[in-house]
Amino acid sequence: MLRDRFGRTIEYLRLSVTDRCDLRCTYCIPTGFKGFEEPEHWLRFDEIERLVRAFARLGTRRVRLTGGEPLLRRNVTTLAGRLAAIDGIADLSMSTNATQLGRHAEALRRAGLGRINVSLDTLDRACMQSITGRDSYQQIMAGIMAGKEAGFDPIKINMVAMRGVNDGEIERMAEFCIENAFVLRLIEVMPMGETGRNTAYLDLREVQARLTKRFDLVPQALELGGGPARYLATRDGRSSIGFITPMSQHFCATCNRVRLSVDGTLYLCLGQEEKFEFRPLLRGGASDAELEAAIRAAIELKPQQHDFTARPEKIVRFMAQTGG
Repeated sequence: MLRDRFGRTIEYLRLSVTDRCDLRCTYCIPTGFKGFEEPEHWLRFDEIERLVRAFARLGTRRVRLTGGEPLLRRNVTTLAGRLAAIDGIADLSMSTNATQLGRHAEALRRAGLGRINVSLDTLDRACMQSITGRDSYQQIMAGIMAGKEAGFDPIKINMVAMRGVNDGEIERMAEFCIENAFVLRLIEVMPMGETGRNTAYLDLREVQARLTKRFDLVPQALELGGGPARYLATRDGRSSIGFITPMSQHFCATCNRVRLSVDGTLYLCLGQEEKFEFRPLLRGGASDAELEAAIRAAIELKPQQHDFTARPEKIVRFMAQTGG
């Protein structure tokens, strides 16, 4: 198994297949941004598969395809099938904004993708357009329901909670998820790049207390995907609500994940600058043994915790550049 300097087991790889997105969420990609990675620098599917195989040999069990919007990467369903077939990968999932999911849900399920996380910050059409820069409501809702029809279970709905933006409809979102047996995950804004720092932060501890009373939630011990959310469940077990609190109650001591960007840069922490570049090794003829040694060396760089609280201005890259 991969263990870092602080004794944490690293068994979760979040893998960005593109930094492009068809939405422009206010907390993610800056308005008018043009500096996306050149396609010739993107890891090719053969390179991705080879690197994931190396991670799997070292104990990685979970892989999540991310972006940007991963469904904008041509033939990403083929890649999903190749990764699902790797010995040792027990959990292959995808984060998506669902605009393209209606066209791909069935094929992704057949390819071996097990779970989907959908970014959905509001159920209000006007608010959605304000946050994402597009009137994408019909596409997104159709995509979510296509995922449900395809048999993805659980479907997680990721809602970034923003004070003065969508905090007034958190209960409505919870009702929507309970009705459809989805898992709602509420996420605190992180000061990643100018976009994150300009988004109004909401402490989820107050929200958790409110929802617990409103929906009679109880603690849930069931593990739901190896991520950082702390879950409560409805008493009938029909639905769960998770709280991801990197600011108010950080979970750095149990962090089990690293992120690989589309150009092959491994980021060891969202709130620090430590990184390791794998593209030169992959294109320079490195052996499997050298790749595995490089992975171990990269994991040694993983810091103890983020600096978001003490130095919110530190991280200038935004989420789509890092990988979700």
